[in-house]
Amino acid sequence: MSSDAHLSDQFAETLSKMRSAGAHAMELAALRRRLEQLSEPGAGQLLGNELEPLEDISRLVDLPEPDAEEARRVLDRTAVLKLNGGLGTSMGLTGPKSLLEIKPGKTFLDVIAMQVLSTREKYNARLPLILMNSAGTREPSLELLKKYPDLADDVIPADFLQGREPKITADGRPAEWPSNPELEWCPPGHGDIYIALAVSGMLETLLAEGIRWCFVSNADNLGALPDARIAAWLATEDIPFAMETVLGTAADRKGGHLARRAGRIVLRESAQVPDGDDSFGDVGKWRFYNTNNIWIDLERLKALQDADPAAPHLPLIVNRKTVDPADAASTPVIQLETAMGAAIGSVEGARAIEIPRTRFAPVKTTDDLLVVRSDAYVLDESGEMIPEFTTTPPVVSLSKEFYKLLPDFDARIPSAPSLKDCTSLAVDGDVTFGKGVVVRGDVKITGPKTVPDGEIL
Repeated sequence: MSSDAHLSDQFAETLSKMRSAGAHAMELAALRRRLEQLSEPGAGQLLGNELEPLEDISRLVDLPEPDAEEARRVLDRTAVLKLNGGLGTSMGLTGPKSLLEIKPGKTFLDVIAMQVLSTREKYNARLPLILMNSAGTREPSLELLKKYPDLADDVIPADFLQGREPKITADGRPAEWPSNPELEWCPPGHGDIYIALAVSGMLETLLAEGIRWCFVSNADNLGALPDARIAAWLATEDIPFAMETVLGTAADRKGGHLARRAGRIVLRESAQVPDGDDSFGDVGKWRFYNTNNIWIDLERLKALQDADPAAPHLPLIVNRKTVDPADAASTPVIQLETAMGAAIGSVEGARAIEIPRTRFAPVKTTDDLLVVRSDAYVLDESGEMIPEFTTTPPVVSLSKEFYKLLPDFDARIPSAPSLKDCTSLAVDGDVTFGKGVVVRGDVKITGPKTVPDGEIL
């Protein structure tokens, strides 16, 4: 009898399609679990009235600085892993988002390379850099890293590929789109990292090379530098999994927050909130927000997967889209996803740690891009983005109609204005900025308008 026999016929078809594409047994086990979760009532939902706020947690500022030898020892056994599968389609890009220029002549990947090389030099540690790529980001990203020959490791590959799975229709069958069969597939969210590490052979290679911990973060978060204090904390307290969190602000309302459910820490994302539950955006109540900077003990991950090929157990996120994202009239589909940070709810002994905002400066929109391109951050020789503002970064809000896509943004803001003394900047309508513009305090501009060179707003 097939191991899929207890699943409905539709779900069995989806697994069969995955199997026919040459999927590994662990990938099939993980997809089978997601399909089983989908058939449960209220699949993937977390109700606010079932959750309790998290009490105080460990803080990075309270961790001791390890001595030089201890710092070298733990970082020598740590790998830096960047999630690099994203094409910047939401900004109108066609290539890897990490190849977007953020300072003159420097892309995200350039800065990441600078950060890893300077940390290696500082601590005399091996500290390999690994990318989790998609098919679309692999070639151009690896090509850019050739500029840094010292970055390459003799044994550990520079990257591995994220997995993919069939999109499914509302009735649970695999979606079909003959005009472009590639659109029948999707990545299963960044929670796929655990299975992809194992299936690619990367997990086995890292462990064989004596690498015990992995520091994972998004390629678009340049605040996520490897920190010897956190690595030493994991080693000293034997922590299998740790999530870096920030204290929530109004800007985090849509981000994933931590809470307690039946005594365990859980991560709740917006897609897991049922209609009518308005508890999600209460930053004062939930307090601690996920940064997607996580630390994994690879030995413990291997032990979990030896016991359960689909481990760690992650709650389902149901993402509703159309089979062709560019065609709203195409077949509605469901993408079954998981979040890597959600492992905090299933890994025994997992911990959360509060970090300062300097470790969390993701670039998700052109609003964020303007802030990092401006003098609000200065890039030093070690690749660190040094904040030049006094307390919090400026809050930028650009008219989506004129600035959402990068070509439009670059045409109107060819040279970033000075924002280091700016609290907030709201641009409504079509505004073009000249060179050397300075923005101070709270500023709102309404277009159509051209701000002349050197203007102080």
